[in-house]
Amino acid sequence: MVNQIHPARLAEMIDSNEPFTLVDTRPEDSYEGWRIHGAENVPFGPGDEFADEDLERIAAAGDGEPIVAICGKGLTSTPFSFELEQHGYDDVSVVKGGMEDWSKVYEVVPVETESDDLVVRQLQRRAKGCLGYVVGSKRAASAVVVDPTRQTDQFKIVAEEAGLTIERVLDTHVHADHISGGPKLAAELDVPYHLGAKASDRGVEYDYEPLADGETVELGGVEIETLHTPGHTTEMVNYLVDGEALLTGDTLFVESVGRTELQFGDEDAASGAELLYESIHETILEVPDETQILPGHVSVTADNRYEVGSPGDLIGARLGDLRDDLDLLGLDEDEFVDRLVGNAPDKPPNYERVIEINTGTRPPEDESEATALELGPNNCAA
Repeated sequence: MVNQIHPARLAEMIDSNEPFTLVDTRPEDSYEGWRIHGAENVPFGPGDEFADEDLERIAAAGDGEPIVAICGKGLTSTPFSFELEQHGYDDVSVVKGGMEDWSKVYEVVPVETESDDLVVRQLQRRAKGCLGYVVGSKRAASAVVVDPTRQTDQFKIVAEEAGLTIERVLDTHVHADHISGGPKLAAELDVPYHLGAKASDRGVEYDYEPLADGETVELGGVEIETLHTPGHTTEMVNYLVDGEALLTGDTLFVESVGRTELQFGDEDAASGAELLYESIHETILEVPDETQILPGHVSVTADNRYEVGSPGDLIGARLGDLRDDLDLLGLDEDEFVDRLVGNAPDKPPNYERVIEINTGTRPPEDESEATALELGPNNCAA
C-alpha cells in the first residue's frame, strides 16, 4: 500500500536524517532547475513503464531504504510508486501535492530580544527562502506583519499563538520574486496596508497607507521606525524595531546585498547600485553594531539548500559581524558598483509578471497561475 505524506513530514525526515531515498519523477529539465537536495531523478510520465536501467538506478540509490517519491503536483509520483510496489518494493510513500506543496512549507523561529515587551517571529518559507515577520508588543497584545507571503494563514496562526492581534501589514517593497500576501492579509483582517512613501512612483494600484522616511508605527511601547533605503528598488524601506532589530527587506542580506537591475534594468543597474551603496553606508551602517539584521530573504541553491544557516535556525546576524565578515560592505563605491553590475545572477523567472501582480496592475488569472509563478527559489541577491 502506497503511503501519502505531507511535505512538512518530508521536511522532518530530511532534518532528522532519517534513512530514506527521495526519487523525483519530474522531467530532467525541471529537476535540474529546482530540486530537493539528495533527490535521485527518475523521470516518469503518464503511461510510462519502468525500464531495466530505471530499476537499476532505484536499487542502487535506495540500498534497501524506504522510498519517497515526489513530482510536480503529486500526479506522476503516485503511479510511479504503484509500479515500484509491483516490482517488490513494500515501503513506498508519495509526497502530497509534490513540489508545489513543498514550496509552501514554513518554519517559525523566535527572535531573542532585549525588551521583555517585544515579540519577533521569523517565518521562513523553506523552499523559496522568503523571510517574513510577526512583530508585536506583549503588553499591548498587538502586532504588525512585515513582508507576508501568499500563505497568509501562516502569519495569522503565529500571531494568534503569541497572543497578539494583527493591527497593520507592512511590505518593505514591491517584490519581484514572489507574490506578496500583504494586500490580501490586510483585506482579510480589515487593517491598514503600508508601503514606503515612494511606492507612488511604482504605480501601485492597491490601497495602501504610505510610510515616510522617519515615520514610526507604535505598538504599545514598541516603536517601528521607517527608513527609506533605495537601491534594490526606489521605494524600498527598512523597519527599525525598537532600536534592537532592523528588518532590511532586500537591501542587506546575511550573505549579500540586493541586486539592482530588476527595477532599474540592465542599462541603469549602476544607478541603482549607487543608491544602494548610499543606503547601506549612510543609513544601515549608521545604526549600532549590536543591531540584529533580519533580512527579507536567504539565498537558496537549485538543490534547495540555504547559502547560510539551515531551515529552522534564525537567519540573521549582528550588524557589527556583517561589517567585519561581508566583504561587499568594505568596498568603496566604485568597486561596489562594479561588483554588482558585473556579477548579476540570472534574473528570477517571471519577475516582470510578478511585479505586475504586486503593484496590482494585472492580478493573477487564478490560483494555478499564482502557484506556477512562484515555483523555484528566490533570486534577489547580487
